[in-house]
Amino acid sequence: MPDSLIPRLPGFDDPVSMLRACHERMLAHCNTLERLAAHIAENGSDSEAGQAISNVVRYFSTSAMQHHEDEEEDLFPILSRQSPELGSLVSRLRVQHVHMNALWQQLARDLNDLAGLADNPEFAPRVAEFCALYREHIELENADLLSQAGTGLGSSQLEDIGRAMARRRGLRY
Repeated sequence: MPDSLIPRLPGFDDPVSMLRACHERMLAHCNTLERLAAHIAENGSDSEAGQAISNVVRYFSTSAMQHHEDEEEDLFPILSRQSPELGSLVSRLRVQHVHMNALWQQLARDLNDLAGLADNPEFAPRVAEFCALYREHIELENADLLSQAGTGLGSSQLEDIGRAMARRRGLRY
């Protein structure tokens, strides 16, 4: 397939678009989690569930955490100083990050017990709560925060954010 037909993912030189692309991957992993809960309810904890669990745990334990750090350490501080409204939104998003992290920690413990998942009555409701919170959070960030970041930040600020994001992942800018 020619390279021109393969969509190019944003790079660190476009950190706002990269954050949006991360949101799409987060939503895809939430969809996997929801399908996993239904699969386990129907089929138990089989090898297919084990593979899905491995992928979801790896993503939410690394990439999603790095994404939250990108926002918490690099994007939020800059935006929260731009206006009281953005400061209030950033505060709300930070609280959601704490809640999402706490839910993830419990889900990770649940997922670590593959054999016990089919008998865990808290698993499916916890997945539903986690994914609903992520969807709400991403909608807020995409509609209200990242749109402001894309238009309100200068090129040097965006470059600094992109460099920090690359550094966090051990990559060169």
